Amino acid sequence: MAKSTTGRSRFKIQRALGIELPGLGKAGALERRPYGPGVHGNKRKKISDYAVRLKEKQKLVFHYGLREGQLVKYVKLAKRDLTSGKPWMEILITNLERRLNNVIFRLNWAPSIPAASQMVSHGQILVNGKKVDRASYVTKVGDVITLTEKGYANQLYKRCLETPRLPVVPACYKVEGTEKKKAEIIANPLPEDIPFEYDGQLVIEHYWKVK
Repeated sequence: MAKSTTGRSRFKIQRALGIELPGLGKAGALERRPYGPGVHGNKRKKISDYAVRLKEKQKLVFHYGLREGQLVKYVKLAKRDLTSGKPWMEILITNLERRLNNVIFRLNWAPSIPAASQMVSHGQILVNGKKVDRASYVTKVGDVITLTEKGYANQLYKRCLETPRLPVVPACYKVEGTEKKKAEIIANPLPEDIPFEYDGQLVIEHYWKVK
């Protein structure tokens, strides 16, 4: 998981990137100051092509709570996957979306990806009835996700039932139940399911040398 950040720094990250990243869990970062942090944040700056591509990559790093090295590994894995016949960028996004901590977040069972990671590491998540404590665990179609009794009693989970962080749960999940929810993964997530805007072509250009 990426280095933990304070609420203030999460705001700064989103302001610097010029976009709200739901995975960070802090809404409203751009409402008051829709520009970068610091005394010169609201001044126009000439941005290099490299910086533009870098920002696009950083959206994935910060939203999914990754380190740079972790994302590079996912890029290499996607580029080597020749079985699906899909572009590697699409494979990359699908793999990131299939991480267990992201699944818990996208189900609106946790208010942020760091919070979802904490639920996983504390042993509150069950996959097909078995406890999984790795946030990076890659789910697959057919998996059934539930919580332990401690997970269902988690105040963050209960709060998310009342006020979900995201308005829509992706169609790749079949969710049942009211207070004690159960979710089945019925399809792989799609790139269009990502809850923020990003330019995949710029990410491709940033990592074109990675093999």
